[in-house]
Amino acid sequence: MEISAAGRLEVRITAADVGKRVSVRRLSEPGVAGGNFTDTVGVLTSWNDGVLLITRKSGESVRIPESTLVAGKVVSSAPARRRGPAASYEELARVASRAWCPVEGERLGEWELRAAAGFTRRANSVLPLGDPGLPLDEALTAVRRWYAERGLPAYVQTATGAEGTQELLSAELERRGWIREVTAEVWTGGLAPVADLAEGTGVALSREADEAWLARYQRKGVSDVALRVLNAGPSVWFATVPGAAAGAPAAIGRCVVDGRWASFAAVEVDPAQRRRGLATAVMAALARRALDEGASAAWLQVETDNAGARALYAGMGFTAHHAYHHYREPPNAGTDR
Repeated sequence: MEISAAGRLEVRITAADVGKRVSVRRLSEPGVAGGNFTDTVGVLTSWNDGVLLITRKSGESVRIPESTLVAGKVVSSAPARRRGPAASYEELARVASRAWCPVEGERLGEWELRAAAGFTRRANSVLPLGDPGLPLDEALTAVRRWYAERGLPAYVQTATGAEGTQELLSAELERRGWIREVTAEVWTGGLAPVADLAEGTGVALSREADEAWLARYQRKGVSDVALRVLNAGPSVWFATVPGAAAGAPAAIGRCVVDGRWASFAAVEVDPAQRRRGLATAVMAALARRALDEGASAAWLQVETDNAGARALYAGMGFTAHHAYHHYREPPNAGTDR
């Protein structure tokens, strides 16, 4: 925290710092002498009527009465990362969009409207990278209209926790009543260490998701639209570990190679055969193929409550880069004000 020459803590932020990353210390129990302190780090998304709103890396919004502040300062806009390949949020967002392609898209300024008949929020949400070319209320009205014409609810995908992410937009959506339904994280790591984790013997690779692969895929009743999403991308590979008997495979996975990046998704294992290294074998086999195509870095997405997957990926050397969220339009909303 900021300490003056006289050794006192100081508040060195004002409402003019909205939009910047800050670190603040406040009293946990206002008015109580010798009370405990609480530290909060995140983006200052508003400062109105004596209350600060700070959005943490996770996307959680923290309300802090300014009367409780004892110290505060502006900090680096790029949170420190200890491991993993360097990457900007925008680079990863665009790579992720190409790895999970919608079947229909349209531009609204610099926003990308994406649709795929409702198959996953990622392929049926707005990717707001930049300026929509309209005031926010008008842009959101246009977004709702576009999705309504396709019989879909309107979703906006935002991100928090890295340089260039969208804490301010997230806060504005929440103020307008948009509902955050899902939060997940994008993790990054080196590709070669993943390839070295297992021999990958017994893993078959193919360019298309066949019936056996789909039999293990968690989303049942996959439609033609879903197959178009799964099979699309710069260089798509599917991995399969056959089961002991006829039927669904023991394990599957999907990888998309895009320049220096390899993305991993749909890594699933038969519940009866977990803890046997099958997920590691699938990812290692896909990583070796991606290395052969010139990739050097890897990324994947994991939901915040999936403890098993998070432990697996952390053990492979992956670390969190940023969080992302899907906001659904308010029910029966006639305006976004």
